[in-house]
Amino acid sequence: MAFRVLNRRRVAIASSLSTAFLLLVTFLPQYLNPTPPDHEERERDKHWVSTSPSWLDRQACRWLGVCGLLHIRWDAPTLADSNEPSTLDELKSLALTLSTSWTYGEKEGVSGWEVAPTGELENDVQSHTPRAARIHDDNVPQYVLDHAPLVHLYSGEHFWPSDIAEHLRHMLPFVNGTELNWTHPVNPDTLGTFNAVGDDVFLTSEADVESRPLWLHSRDGIPTPFEDDDQGSQPDDPSQPPDDDHDDGDESWQDLTPKRPPHRIAPPREALQRHVSLRRRQLLSKEQRPLVGHPPGDKQDPTASPGYSRAPAILILVDKGAGILDAFWFFFYSYNLGQTVLKIRFGNHVGDWEHCMVRFQHGVPRAMFLSEHAGGKAYLWKALEKRHQKDDKPPRPVIYSAVGSHAMYATPGMHPYVLPFKLLKDVTDRGPLWDPALNNYAYWYDPELDREERANGTEAPTSLRPAACNPDLPTSWFHFEGYWGDDIYPLSDQRQWRLFGEYHYITGPRGPKDKFLERRRVCQTEKCTIVDSIEAGKKLSWY
Repeated sequence: MAFRVLNRRRVAIASSLSTAFLLLVTFLPQYLNPTPPDHEERERDKHWVSTSPSWLDRQACRWLGVCGLLHIRWDAPTLADSNEPSTLDELKSLALTLSTSWTYGEKEGVSGWEVAPTGELENDVQSHTPRAARIHDDNVPQYVLDHAPLVHLYSGEHFWPSDIAEHLRHMLPFVNGTELNWTHPVNPDTLGTFNAVGDDVFLTSEADVESRPLWLHSRDGIPTPFEDDDQGSQPDDPSQPPDDDHDDGDESWQDLTPKRPPHRIAPPREALQRHVSLRRRQLLSKEQRPLVGHPPGDKQDPTASPGYSRAPAILILVDKGAGILDAFWFFFYSYNLGQTVLKIRFGNHVGDWEHCMVRFQHGVPRAMFLSEHAGGKAYLWKALEKRHQKDDKPPRPVIYSAVGSHAMYATPGMHPYVLPFKLLKDVTDRGPLWDPALNNYAYWYDPELDREERANGTEAPTSLRPAACNPDLPTSWFHFEGYWGDDIYPLSDQRQWRLFGEYHYITGPRGPKDKFLERRRVCQTEKCTIVDSIEAGKKLSWY
């Protein structure tokens, strides 16, 4: 009798645990998802599940959230990687992380001073703006370069910064899984022409990414090392005003309202005419083009400078008016290697765009936004870690790129996201230091003009124009509305699986134009909290 009671208890406990597990795998991913799917995405997901030829796999995917179970295997960063993490090591790591509390950041409502000015260029206020208040050239302001970020790449990184031109050489245009029969080559000068097909063009790798071709790693993008390693890098003292920031109490940089006169630093329409004239007079070859920060006649060789990478960063300047300039630094990588949970990897994709944005007010840096997966965090300038420079130059902010995912953070260490108990986490450290100011493609961008040109169906948009230091740069790549990597692999693909709502391979990203460059607030989303210290940033989650 006692044996029967014991068996019943075991069955009851097993049933309860099974039910709890089913509820966990079904509802937890939905609860934790910071960007829940809309109706169209749910329909695409149904189609994705139906691609599996196995009835059992489809049912397990629909009801248990376990998709492609038989496909799961170790996904090494490189083919020569023999240091495979053992399951025991992963379990030890999990036990350590479970012992540490998990904190979700609470977001307060946005204030009325976090919005940038908007409005048409040709309004009454603009027409009466004193011409002396404008800069009449397309040069990159020196203060943008003086305060450019320094990026610590991870010491054990496998996929380094890439040149978009080199990346495009290895991509083929696909729509609905079929390669396009297109006469134009895939390069930065022609990429925008694919918009004629629609916005669902996927630049697809010509090689199986799991074969790990050399161009995917972009090892020639590893920065030149600094001799002094990380000396001079430290956070600002919050009790002291920033070295280069005369705090006048003016917080109008945080809220660029439509009512504020949009005094443009560089009026786009006037600058466009100068740009066309300049290109006719001064067309330089790619080899002859001076690098940003090193004008013609500068004897210094930037390629030998500490922090130099052969992979150019992308600098996009957006004049928001009222003395506000947003400097977007975009960093491109040919591959995003996802993170692991119990030796199972999630979030791989071809092509990876990350960015940070520095907001200036009258040449003074006020805040910086750091992209992180589908969101990011914003910091006051005084809160950021700085590296002091020579020759009395202002200190520069130091930020960190996570291994594999390249998400941007303000500190080294472990950065959990999405899943609880720190199951899924990014890791940063003080690896090679990258100085994007030494080699970049610099542009000015006018979102208002872009909206007009899109509405008018302009075939050759002029809303993005190269800066005067590199007038011959292509602009077509910027207007490409498709994806910079492979479409999400179907469930029928042996490389694909999904557990707890996380995919092994996801869709490649769209380009910088899709990153809300016209933003009025500092953050990439309208809901934005700007933290005033590193410690506050550690407690805040963008989702």
